[in-house]
Amino acid sequence: MTTTIGIAGNQIIQSVDVFNGNHVSYTPQGFVTAVQNAGGLPIVLPIGAEETAAAYISKIDKLLLAGGQDISPDFFGEEPHPKLEETNRNRDLFELALIKEAIKQHKPIFAVCRGMQLINVALGGTLYQDLSLYTDWTIKHGQQPTQPQFTTHSIQIEKDSTLYQVFGQTYRVNSYHHQAINTLASSLKITAKSADGIVEGIEAIDASQRLLGVQWHPELRYQVDSKEFKLFDYFVNQL
Repeated sequence: MTTTIGIAGNQIIQSVDVFNGNHVSYTPQGFVTAVQNAGGLPIVLPIGAEETAAAYISKIDKLLLAGGQDISPDFFGEEPHPKLEETNRNRDLFELALIKEAIKQHKPIFAVCRGMQLINVALGGTLYQDLSLYTDWTIKHGQQPTQPQFTTHSIQIEKDSTLYQVFGQTYRVNSYHHQAINTLASSLKITAKSADGIVEGIEAIDASQRLLGVQWHPELRYQVDSKEFKLFDYFVNQL
């Protein structure tokens, strides 16, 4: 039976030049194609009311959380820092509800960049609203102007982790973030870090709670690196 993957969607709400002012629900094509190539059936879940999350999760086998806007800091008990960038509170609320329901319904979650950070917040952790607030920041974690298929920095991976099975002890990744995990939620464990100590991978301590998060963007590199595609294949067919 084909595994149905629900991909939490994003919105473009100011796109007069491209979409004639229409609002657009979307997800990056890389997620869609990677899931399809792994044998999964991707379905984009448009941002909606929190109370619809249970119905959405009941119709899918697994949940994928993509990257995007900053997370509203009041969800982890902070006021907005001057370097906070765009947020979408409707998206935050909906995806937090999706995470809660996926855990409740025992559906696996694969989370990328913002998605990984949001899982940490959903489970009680906190974020650095900007990397400038992290005192040991020494490595470039923003990709631009380098193209996404090229790697930016290395990560060190814990042996007792899913990521180690896929990538080995060290790997190089692309990077598109200015926020990062600060306090880790108590039910999570760190599975990878950059050389300056930024969290690059997480899993649940309880193996039965099938959560996998990465800070980089495999959907932008899976066509040039077979290990990145292996990550999607693991998500669709094993997680």
